[in-house]
Amino acid sequence: MRGKRVELESLWEEVREVSLGNSVDHLHSPPTPLQFLRDFVSQNKPCLISNSISHWPALSLWPTPSYLSTSLSSSLVSLHLTPDGQADALAPHPLHPSLCFVSAHVQPTPFPHALDLIRQPPNHLVAYLQQQNDCFRTEYSELESDCDDHIPWASEALGCLPEAVNLWIGNHLSETSFHKDHYENLYAVVSGEKHFLLLPPTDVHRMYIRDYPAARYCYSEESGEFRLELEEPERRVPWCSVDPYPATGSEERSKFPLYFNGPKPFEVTVKAGEILYLV
Repeated sequence: MRGKRVELESLWEEVREVSLGNSVDHLHSPPTPLQFLRDFVSQNKPCLISNSISHWPALSLWPTPSYLSTSLSSSLVSLHLTPDGQADALAPHPLHPSLCFVSAHVQPTPFPHALDLIRQPPNHLVAYLQQQNDCFRTEYSELESDCDDHIPWASEALGCLPEAVNLWIGNHLSETSFHKDHYENLYAVVSGEKHFLLLPPTDVHRMYIRDYPAARYCYSEESGEFRLELEEPERRVPWCSVDPYPATGSEERSKFPLYFNGPKPFEVTVKAGEILYLV
């Protein structure tokens, strides 16, 4: 078995060296559509791009909270609430023998109040604006003029305009668990920075994907407490079992040796004004 493991680990390294290299490519200017299609889209390779959205008014306007609150003063937005900043993640249920796949409590909230909760979180509550389904062009349409409606070199390379544009606003407590999106992503950071851990598709076996019962947080404003409710009828969600940042003394490393003993994930920090292409 030891020999087979060495062969497998060697194969992982070879795949990375041949197709991905040792780090995520950083382009300091926008690629041409042909370069983007040839070097990244067709190769299923992520890349970090600088100086592509420097002209967006959002870069100078959005870091000012009063601008956002004024622009969206009458907007109701979908605010996601969790006790620990981990939505769409695994968590223990007090009445269930296994972990559950838990979604956030979502409530319509006036944007100025939502932003206050994000900037000054109360105890035991983490607020995150992370709605999907084209929310930028629906819930945040008043901000559309602050950004281009698409990335021209990417749209030409991909042969289509964006199917969805989302705006997410969080703080240092907001965290997204390991997952795979089944579409192309261009992740632009306007203010602050976002840290990513990336694994190639050839490493999917290291994620220990298993089916977990779906549940949802329910939050009471009166008590300030969360409770977990399992979905009925039961629905099971395939999800990655690995927590890449296990607590000290936990059994994570011994439970998931393929992940913790294998090649390290690629680490990328996307700063304001940069775009990360993800596949």
